[in-house]
Formats: sequence, structure tokens, C-alpha cells
Amino acid sequence: MRISGTGPRGARFHEDILDARRENRNGLRVVGSCPHCKIARPKQALARQTPVGASGTHFTVGVRAGAGVIAPDPSSTPGVGSSSRHVEEQRRVIRQHAQSSNLRGLAQVLTAVASLGLLWWGAALSVGVSLWLTAAFVLLISLFTLRVFTLMHECGHGSLFHRQLLNRTFGFILGVAAGMPQHVWSKHHNYHHAHNGNWDKYRGPYTTLSVDEYAGLSAAQQFAYRWKCSIAGAPIAGFIYLIFNPRFTWIMGSINLALHVIRQKIAQPDKSMRTLAATFTTRYWQSPKEYRHMSWNNIILLGLWAVMSHALGTSMFFAIYVTSLSLAGGAGIVLFTVQHNFRHAYASDEEHWDYETGAIEGTSYLMLPAWLNWFTANIGYHHIHHLCATIPNYRLPMCHEEYPDLFSAVARLKLGEVRQSLGYILWDTRARRIISVAEYRDQMNAVPDVGPC
Repeated sequence: MRISGTGPRGARFHEDILDARRENRNGLRVVGSCPHCKIARPKQALARQTPVGASGTHFTVGVRAGAGVIAPDPSSTPGVGSSSRHVEEQRRVIRQHAQSSNLRGLAQVLTAVASLGLLWWGAALSVGVSLWLTAAFVLLISLFTLRVFTLMHECGHGSLFHRQLLNRTFGFILGVAAGMPQHVWSKHHNYHHAHNGNWDKYRGPYTTLSVDEYAGLSAAQQFAYRWKCSIAGAPIAGFIYLIFNPRFTWIMGSINLALHVIRQKIAQPDKSMRTLAATFTTRYWQSPKEYRHMSWNNIILLGLWAVMSHALGTSMFFAIYVTSLSLAGGAGIVLFTVQHNFRHAYASDEEHWDYETGAIEGTSYLMLPAWLNWFTANIGYHHIHHLCATIPNYRLPMCHEEYPDLFSAVARLKLGEVRQSLGYILWDTRARRIISVAEYRDQMNAVPDVGPC
């Protein structure tokens, strides 16, 4: 089973110093702190622009991240210019929604981590009382692990805290608690934001198949693919995503690194170990910094496993840990999937892709109950999050309520519709949208059977 939550490797984002600028098909000029946060500023606030890559995307150098709104392009929108009213509206929205609070972020992190610790303590005490009580604690641990993961995700965007040092520090801590090396994960997650709706570049955690790819599978392979993308398969996907993959990639990469250094040292004894290690390349990480983050995450986590195994007993600890993280990871994958895989969601190829269309028509508004919004850090407001990832979770509902007309084209999903949305797991490359297996079968049945001439 392939669970891909990281996207292609090698994407680099110049955080805090680069601004991306694109013009969409409606004449809206959108400027943001990075390719995954589309925020506009007055033209006079822009610095020089340097083309990057063959796609023609421009990055603006010298403007700090985190301020702005979507603004009409004065050159293409009648009656709209650099008016004081328009500039003031920009400033008002920036002030209200794109500012983070260190105190509020700290409160969210401490309550989540402290609650997780108390629940583990309760689970340990419950073992000798009732397994049903232990099962209840496991479900609560799963929910708080899900919250820890979503807060880690926000630290990766630099939006939970105003100070980036706090985002990096607590992002690392939350990553250990969630079982995921946060720095590496965030870089790959930002790749998803930069290419949302471009299914040539990124196809989600389940690596959504195109119609033609699905048609090329055997009946058994098609069944396995459908099961992998179902709620029933979600816990296994969560296990692979949060427990197996982060450990496997680090261990395999470290073994290959050690073997590389040993072989090179034998061949070149005069070279230092550091010099030889610098020549090592692998698909598991892209830089020494990524490897350091992976190593410290795994070393600390394995140390915690040893302590908890000693305290609870190895079998009981891993029974609770594996079950709770698998459920949390599965729930996160399901929620993430339906926010981009739903009925006829925008799914373009590279040639026709438009970023803002992907944010509005390729991202859903998941209308969750209040308690689940809390556990998922308001990630259901995913359409706003993709328009501007620097808006902290506690300001997303306010932004949505203040500008409801801006999001009228966004697909709305209720919790009871999640299961149905998980059926939309095929990319129709010709129609450039996501369709269900049932629609695919209807299309196949509609094709006339042409007999021999």
C-alpha cells in the first residue's frame, strides 16, 4: 500500500523573504508570502521580481510574510484602483485574520500536550480496572493526537505563533508527540499547497489514480485500491503514515549512509568522514538539515518508547500506542482526502492549472460539529487555509463568516457525507475533475461496443 503525504522531493521555499505573484483568469492579482499563501498587497509594496522556473512563476524579494487579502487587479477591474478605501480594507483584513498570537498559540499547545499526557496516565491506570475503560482512553488519545498533529501542521506554516522560533521549537515537540519529523513533513506539505489542484504534480495521500491508470489494473488490483481509499482501510493507512514510514525511511537511509561512508573510507582513506558523508545522496532526505531533524525526532521518540514500555509493559504500551496513532492517522488522512477528493472537484493538469481556482473549486469546506472543529484545529475551513496558510486556526471561522460571498463556489460537505466523498477516487484527466468509481463504470457502460468490421 502506498501512502504518499509528502509529495515529490526537492521543493524549496524561501520562507519570510519570497513572495509569489500570479494573475488568475478573473483578473485578480494575488500576492503572498510564499507559493502556498496567496495574499495581495498594493502595487507600491512590491519589490523587484525574478522569474523562477519554466512555468513563469514570479517571486517577489524583500517583502515579509503574512499580510494581505485577495485584491482586484486595477488594470483589469473597472472602478477599482489604488483607492484609500481598498487599501484600508486590505489592512483591516490583514490585521484581523493574518496575525498570530504567541499567547494563544502557547495555550493551544500546552492544553493539547498536557491533555495527551493525562490521558496516557489514565490509560495506564485503567488497565487493571477495565479494558472497556482503556478502550475509551485510547479513543480520547487518538483525538488529542489528531489535534497535536494539526497544530504541528500549523507550526509548519509559521502561523500558530507570531515568532518563528516558537513555531520551529513547538513544531518539533509536536512532531515527536505525533510520530512525524515536522521539518521534513512541512516542506513536503508546502509542496502540496504550492500545487493544489495541479494533479500532474500532487495527487493526495492516497496517490489518486487517473481513469486510465485505474482501467489498466486487474480486478483484484482495482478492489485493493478501492479498499485502500475506504474508511475500513484508514487505520492501516494511518499506521503506515505515522508509525511505519517515518521510522523506515530514517533507518534505511541511515544504514545506506553508513555503508556509503565505510565503502568510501576504504577507497579514499585520506578523506575525512564528514567529507565522505557529504557526497551521499538518497531519496529519503534532501539535505543534512532534513536528516538531522529526522534523526532527532526518531532518537527522542524511540527513547520515549523505551521509557513508556518500562512503565506500562511493552505489550500494553504498544497496544495502546499503535491503536491510537493508527486511528488518529487514519482520521487525519480521511479528513484531508475529502477536502480535495469530492464530487467533481477541480483536478487540472499542468497546462490548464490555475492556483486560485484550485483553492476555491478544488478544496471543500468541511462543516464539522464544534467539538470536531476543535480537535482538528478548524482545518475544515480548508478553502480559506489554501488561500492563505498564514491565517492561524483560531481566526479561520471569523474570516469565513466575515466574507461568506467570497466562498459561494466552495463545495460544502457535512460529516455524514464524508463516506460518500471517499468514493471520488479517480481523476478524469479529460474533464479535469474528480469522479467516483460508479461514474467511471457508467462511462464505460456508455461506450458503444464496436464489433468487427
